[in-house]
Amino acid sequence: MKTLVHILISAVAVYVAARVLPGISVDGPGTALAVAVVLGVINALIRPVLLLLTFPINLMTLGLLTFAIMGLCVEGAAAVVPGFEVHGFLWAMAFAVVFAFLNWFLNAAEKI
Repeated sequence: MKTLVHILISAVAVYVAARVLPGISVDGPGTALAVAVVLGVINALIRPVLLLLTFPINLMTLGLLTFAIMGLCVEGAAAVVPGFEVHGFLWAMAFAVVFAFLNWFLNAAEKI
């Protein structure tokens, strides 16, 4: 049940982030739910491998490479989910940051 709640919270965060950022478009709530699931899978499986492989460069850039990796994950989700469009890599990085903040905020609010 907790997993379903976290997926729904992530879907709300995707939908709100897409409405806030003009370079991101989501067709509807169903697409936002699909993006939340795909981003969850990407963040669980692919992102840790990318962070591990790029650790030395990430260390030299003081963690700034992490934003690029987050943007790549969003671009990957956009390639997989129809109806989710990202208009450029900078928009993908901005979406990742806004999505992470909203997801954190909504999960913290859910625990109150």
